[in-house]
Amino acid sequence: MNLILASTSFYRQSLLKRLGLPFEVMSPGVDESQYKQSISEPQELAVSLAQAKAHSIAKDHPDQLVIGADQLAVINGEILDKPGSREKNIEQLTKLSGQTHQLLTAVCLIHQETERLLLDRTFLRMRPLTSAEIEAYVDLDEPFDCAGGYQFENHGVSLFEDVRSTDTTAIEGLPLLLVAKTLREFGLQFPQ
Repeated sequence: MNLILASTSFYRQSLLKRLGLPFEVMSPGVDESQYKQSISEPQELAVSLAQAKAHSIAKDHPDQLVIGADQLAVINGEILDKPGSREKNIEQLTKLSGQTHQLLTAVCLIHQETERLLLDRTFLRMRPLTSAEIEAYVDLDEPFDCAGGYQFENHGVSLFEDVRSTDTTAIEGLPLLLVAKTLREFGLQFPQ
């Protein structure tokens, strides 16, 4: 069976390459705004988006193993969208400064009639940051397309004082430990 990643995310593609398996990349073409308007509970939203992305590709490729994923940053029940701009990024990091938030990373794997849902919860406490530190960081990494407004795998790691996770790759967008275990359960063998 072939493996398809239903994501155009550079971060997820880089992570999946680390498993050494060949895979195709396809854009899921899911309108996330519709889901965000109708689902307010963070875990339900993350899982629903991961499922929608996987199903959008699996319907046309039923004999392939499809992976869809989504990630949300959540603080005090509020979902933080990808900032998209410098101003919004500064606003989000100001809100996260000195606080603990969650990253919810949902993954849906589909092959034929079998579907597996995975969810990773990572808790991150950001150290108290000054406005100057926040602006300098945003200008350095420009993490406008990242949940929470930071790139942990780059300079963003310096913003934190505590991380609680069972799989730190989830912070980058795809929990490889869970994904690898599930791929083996589907019958894939690696490393080869």
